[in-house]
Amino acid sequence: MNLESVFYGTLIGLTGAGGQLILFEALREGPAYIIFPIVSLYPVVTIILSVSILRETANRRSWIGIILALLAIFLLSYMKPEKLEVKGYLWLGLSVLVFVMWGVQGFFMKVANNKMSAESIFTYMALSGILLIPFALMMTDFEQNINWGFKGPYLAAMIQVLNAVGALTLVYAMRYGKAIVVSPMTSLSPMITIVLSLLIYAVMPNPAMMIGFGLALVAIYLFST
Repeated sequence: MNLESVFYGTLIGLTGAGGQLILFEALREGPAYIIFPIVSLYPVVTIILSVSILRETANRRSWIGIILALLAIFLLSYMKPEKLEVKGYLWLGLSVLVFVMWGVQGFFMKVANNKMSAESIFTYMALSGILLIPFALMMTDFEQNINWGFKGPYLAAMIQVLNAVGALTLVYAMRYGKAIVVSPMTSLSPMITIVLSLLIYAVMPNPAMMIGFGLALVAIYLFST
């Protein structure tokens, strides 16, 4: 273990988990239909940093796929406008902060893969998340009723296991692939949600999400050929 590995691993973990906590705070005060589209475009930051600093390049087909993927990410995050009382613009600043943090995380994840093992990166990511537990507790409103049933901590634990597996595979993807491709491609996960909604609940997504789904399919095809 060396200080450089600790620095990169901790930075990746704090920008990821910390960004998630900040996102929760933004959603308390701001409209989700604006916040999610802003945050979802964080791969733009990763792409800009990777091209300008790491000098990553791609052929024309891949760049078309990247652009289509970014458009798809924006459309897949579309939510129906909701009526709610918005106070101030702190939520907007927090949304932009998450956008930057997650984009920076992707960039440093690629940088760290050139300096340390993927297993070490994931370990520090997990430890950083644990360090943020006190902040999560401070943000929790314990005056509200807590669901101790299956849909409470047990279902949450299952979801977090899936998130952990996804984080580990993302680290490996960054090791073997280009950040300018991996970042937008892994952000197309709402496609799975759409498919599951159709198969299980027979719920038809709105037109914007369906267009995003189609663009995502084209982008994935361009990336894979």
